[in-house]
Amino acid sequence: MYEEFTVTDRWTGEPLHCVWKGTIVAIATRHADATDIRFAVNGKPVWIALPNLAWVEQKRRTGNVITDALAAQIAGRYLKTAIESGYDNGREIYTMTVDEVLDHANAVVREAGGTTRLPSLPIIHQNEQPEKELGIRLPGEPAA
Repeated sequence: MYEEFTVTDRWTGEPLHCVWKGTIVAIATRHADATDIRFAVNGKPVWIALPNLAWVEQKRRTGNVITDALAAQIAGRYLKTAIESGYDNGREIYTMTVDEVLDHANAVVREAGGTTRLPSLPIIHQNEQPEKELGIRLPGEPAA
């Protein structure tokens, strides 16, 4: 579904290959109350920030939780929609609202036919450290 897809940029007509690369709780990396989902868009990093309050609201409203796999699908669907609609303007990070997260969650689950039918997330590199793959340094690590 949305862990890897190709979409056409509305303005340039260029095909953009989008691949999920990782999920990070942003409190650790940028002191934000969000979960950041990273995609590579034609190799360029793009982050979709989902507010952590969306997890609370999803549980409160539906009794269901947002899993890692669902969060990646939500962010991917949002990214695809942003590119198709022309909202994408080359920014490195996009921030979703709680309502956007819940709307995209409902749409993804509906499209998949249920949460048990969501694709599992791929293992990017089994022997690679995630922070190397994502190109980040963890807090307290020495500079490379």
